[in-house]
Amino acid sequence: MQRTVGAPEDLGTDVIGVPTGTDIELDLRLEAVMEGVLVTGSVRGRAIGECVRCLGEVVEDVDVSLTELYVYPERAAVAVEDGDDEEDVRELEGDLVDLEPALRDTVVPALPFQPLCRPDCPGLCSECGARLADDPDHSHETLDPRWSALSGLLGSNDETKES
Repeated sequence: MQRTVGAPEDLGTDVIGVPTGTDIELDLRLEAVMEGVLVTGSVRGRAIGECVRCLGEVVEDVDVSLTELYVYPERAAVAVEDGDDEEDVRELEGDLVDLEPALRDTVVPALPFQPLCRPDCPGLCSECGARLADDPDHSHETLDPRWSALSGLLGSNDETKES
């Protein structure tokens, strides 16, 4: 089954994610098995975020595999009794499968933890916030505070030369 659907809310992290409502391609196969319905296939979409170094836009194509078992309600109770966490057991809702939690569990971990606009992004200037990629020669003249007492001597020395 191939279908294009709108992305659910919160399909990402604070720095990168698939925008709500944008198209996600689902190429899924649903198989009846003894325990319930096995859903396998792939999820494709486009994540948009910010570079963690320079705050520029980052666009990442997402293409992940999905494998999830949705169990019949009576099997879900047995799975929990056998030691499976209740939140890890996906249960069929009548004849319906709720793919949203499975999408989130599959897509979010596949997104980059620290997205970069490019691998060698130099980031922002720590003094003024200028993008270093725009001006590679950007710099500030800073004096070491340990030498600040000597800067007073330079100033008075200049005055004696003028006299």
